[in-house]
Amino acid sequence: MGQKSHPYGLRLGYIKDWKGKWFARKGFGDLLHEDLRIRKFLKNRLKMAGVSDITIERSVGKLRIWIYTARPGIVIGRGGQEINSVREEVSKLTGSEVFLDIKEVKVPQIDAQLVSENIALQLEKRVAFRKAMKKALSSAMSRGAGGVKIRCKGRLGGSEIARTEGYKQGKVPLGTFRANVTYGFSEAFTTYGTIGVKVWIYLGDVLVKREEAERVKKLEKRHLQKVEAQQVLADKAKQTVPSDHVDLISPHATSESAKESLTVHELPGEPKGTA
Repeated sequence: MGQKSHPYGLRLGYIKDWKGKWFARKGFGDLLHEDLRIRKFLKNRLKMAGVSDITIERSVGKLRIWIYTARPGIVIGRGGQEINSVREEVSKLTGSEVFLDIKEVKVPQIDAQLVSENIALQLEKRVAFRKAMKKALSSAMSRGAGGVKIRCKGRLGGSEIARTEGYKQGKVPLGTFRANVTYGFSEAFTTYGTIGVKVWIYLGDVLVKREEAERVKKLEKRHLQKVEAQQVLADKAKQTVPSDHVDLISPHATSESAKESLTVHELPGEPKGTA
């Protein structure tokens, strides 16, 4: 049996935050199913906007929804007409006052959910599955991803027997808590059947406060060692200066040492004041 855990649930509370931010002593189940209905409605309603994630926050009589999308212009619409209609439709699903916040996904090529949906859309359009996976993998790596893993499973290419195909590039540390690994899943409904698409993208490590403090401490220690080494080299350089070296003194120097160094030494046997 495989002992795989969900990349989001494994890191929840450590480097990942909750997607539903509310608390209820009574009616928890009803509110939970209401959240599920809202998420499903928004995903279907804004299917062409490339919705990556939806976060819901509740307070007394108020419901605030953050929508992370790659195309915020489609969600907002001309003059804000589209977002107003979406707000009214969501209000019918709940009895609370609804507030919508639109957040843009800056780099959709390294968002695992958007990448999986893009591959599924291509499979539905009869694009070769290997071509779709390779293109998504190369574009993600070129935009700064540390590693990418893609898996497709089903009747790939219309074959009679379902199989699994996948590609991987870079490193994807699924068992490391501080590794920021995003996960996306989507389904392609083809004429041969349903094909599942899973995507893992590694975006680097996220250091918690303790690890960040240790890292800063190490950097300060390294900086002090570097400064001490430079000081030792400077002292050695001063000691190796030859004794017959004469320093150039500015003509404007007014110190006693400068005046003494500029005194003209008289030749022996010559009277003072003679040329």
